[in-house]
Amino acid sequence: MTRLTGRALRVTVFVGETDLWQHKPLYSQIVGRAREAGLAGASVFRGIEGFGASSLIHTQRLLSLSEDLPVAVVIVDTEEKIRAFLPQLDELVGEGLVILDECEVIRYVGRAESA
Repeated sequence: MTRLTGRALRVTVFVGETDLWQHKPLYSQIVGRAREAGLAGASVFRGIEGFGASSLIHTQRLLSLSEDLPVAVVIVDTEEKIRAFLPQLDELVGEGLVILDECEVIRYVGRAESA
């Protein structure tokens, strides 16, 4: 199990829910690659409304139901591992936003494995 405490980096990738990479959801590809790279973890969050570089608003409000809601993929690990992973994000993310910020891991504990 990966141990992670103290200083870390958080990379957040903002893409559209319908963005694809080789006919599969882009967010799912990012999570899969993060797992393959041995990163501590990745989570995907679906937004209810937002806009990006195109300034087109995407929303889940009933009157203007969008099929391309914003999605954020958040990955946290050591600086070394995150920076090593950035070239993969550069390959995958054609449209969107990738941000990187420092954070401090206070607690990182997984579930106990079943016997």
